[in-house]
Amino acid sequence: MNLSPIRGIAIPFRFGWQVMKSQIIEQLGQVDILLPSLVAEALAANDRIKVRMSALQAAVDHAQQPDRPTTDLHVECHAAGIAPAALATLIRGAHPAGDGRIAAPSLARLMKEIADDVAAMIKAVSAGKPSEGESMNARLAAIRNSGLLEASNEIDIARVGKLTGVAQDGSDSLHRLVMDLHKALNKLAANCSQEIVAGAHVFGLQPEDHAPVENFMHGLNETRALKFNHPGLDTMATRSGDRLLIQNDIGTTDAHVVVIAIRQNSVTVTYTDVHRARAKFFTALFDKFVVKWNGLDRHTAASLGEDNAFFLVTGQYEAGSAGDRDAFLAALGAALVFLIDWNKARKLLRSWVTNDDAARILEWAARHRFGHRGFLELGGNELIGAAVRDAAPTRIGFGERLDQALGRNAAVDFLKTAIRVSTETLIAGGSVRLVRDQIEADLVRHLERVESALLAIVLRQVGLAHDLAAAIAQHIAELQAGRPVDGKQLTARAGRIEQKADRIAVEARNEITRLDAGPTLEQLVDRAEESVDELEQAAFIASLAPTGIEPTLLLAIAELSATAIAATEAAASGLAAAVEVPEGRSADAEDTLAAITRLIDAEHAADAQERAIIARVFSGGFDLATSLSILELARAIERATDRLAGFGYLLRRHIMTDLSA
Repeated sequence: MNLSPIRGIAIPFRFGWQVMKSQIIEQLGQVDILLPSLVAEALAANDRIKVRMSALQAAVDHAQQPDRPTTDLHVECHAAGIAPAALATLIRGAHPAGDGRIAAPSLARLMKEIADDVAAMIKAVSAGKPSEGESMNARLAAIRNSGLLEASNEIDIARVGKLTGVAQDGSDSLHRLVMDLHKALNKLAANCSQEIVAGAHVFGLQPEDHAPVENFMHGLNETRALKFNHPGLDTMATRSGDRLLIQNDIGTTDAHVVVIAIRQNSVTVTYTDVHRARAKFFTALFDKFVVKWNGLDRHTAASLGEDNAFFLVTGQYEAGSAGDRDAFLAALGAALVFLIDWNKARKLLRSWVTNDDAARILEWAARHRFGHRGFLELGGNELIGAAVRDAAPTRIGFGERLDQALGRNAAVDFLKTAIRVSTETLIAGGSVRLVRDQIEADLVRHLERVESALLAIVLRQVGLAHDLAAAIAQHIAELQAGRPVDGKQLTARAGRIEQKADRIAVEARNEITRLDAGPTLEQLVDRAEESVDELEQAAFIASLAPTGIEPTLLLAIAELSATAIAATEAAASGLAAAVEVPEGRSADAEDTLAAITRLIDAEHAADAQERAIIARVFSGGFDLATSLSILELARAIERATDRLAGFGYLLRRHIMTDLSA
């Protein structure tokens, strides 16, 4: 940073962000905070004027006496921050133009630069002493009206004398105006003594101002590292009357400014942003404090790009104590890093999830002190894209959002993990390869959870099969007890259950197709659906069974129904355990395999029970209606257990595949 000495105090020659954002600060009515940098810039302008006036005089000398050595001004140019080659070209190229005039290359530009430097000096004086600045402006206007500052590549030699000299009669001139401005600036500079407080450039603070500044900077410095290599977060503070003013540049966006005014325990936050959504995000971070936010009004300022628009919001916090005030200031400081590149991160995330979820992810990252800059630093979109290409090339299509492939909650959780891992690895000095591996592994886990979610859908099917088996068993129990039964009610209930199971099967198949989840899951859906169909048919036959069936036949059917219930319970138990297997729980795999064994045993028992019923019917001499109803009912129930056994074998294959992977 270039430094310009003012009465022994080193103050910044130019705050690049301050120059860039001064127009916004002025529109906010907080010009006091600009004064130190304006004074520094004005004093630098004074140095430049001196060199440029010397170049103007040297150009006249060379035009009049071209054979004499030219004045170099090389050292003076470097000291004033001016490119020496341009002035050297102007001086060497000066030549007579007739009628007491000279001409020189880029002379018009030099005249304009002199006028601009005078304007910069007046701007600083106006900021510190408005009435004095008004007087200086009037003098400059009179000089302009006289034609002395006319920009042209030719100039009267006499005009050069008037510009660079001081009249003995006390009349005004540009040189006299510059001298008076320099005196005024030196007086202002005496009140702009700089010191550094916790990393903030501060000017003219009173003793009681140090604690608020230090607490603001404490919060800022707690999270500053999360910006990584991005510029920004420079802070200035100054005393203005009864107010302490703190300003932070945040990042590099022209209209992105925060100014904090503090009167005792009252804090006013003025925040501007070109993005309304980011302004709303910022204000939402302080929900632990009772802040009255107003605004989000649209304003315009030149040179901001696009439509020159920005949004302004103000917040008022009345603290109950100095401690509460300082806690709020620390929270303000800590939050600013999360505004840098916020919109860039939001645009990236919303290519994978909805815009609202993208904003929620960024808020989560801010509240948990991870931020998003590390994620962007490591490539952001490329990190996610690489994980998708490597882990799920057939499962997630090109351009497909993650919330469509994984589901909303899983997609949001995955992106949160990507942000967290990026930040933690960068801070720890880990490699990008490590981040990529961790993100890819997390995506694989989420894809496995998607399969678990599909298994959970199938579990609902099996649950409906259990309901049907239980309804049949209850109907048989009523017949055994000799109580009246309602066959139509059983049929209607079974029909509703079967229709619900069909809807679930359609839902599962759609998800399997969309996610390209593989044939085994679809086959599981098929077997579960078939078992429901067989049990629905069994319920229909049971509803038609005549009264007065021999108790031994009813007992045999009741035992077969109980076996069917046991089979559905084993299938449900195995499936519920299988849902947890992708989480790496070996005990759940063992539970699934044990349940499948019970399911196969139940199918074998049902097969034996059906044969016993067939033998009893053929040897008992029962009437045709009884014989047919009992045989068909037994066959339908046994076929349902067959389908469930097939379901069990498929589930075992699915689990063994997961375990081998």
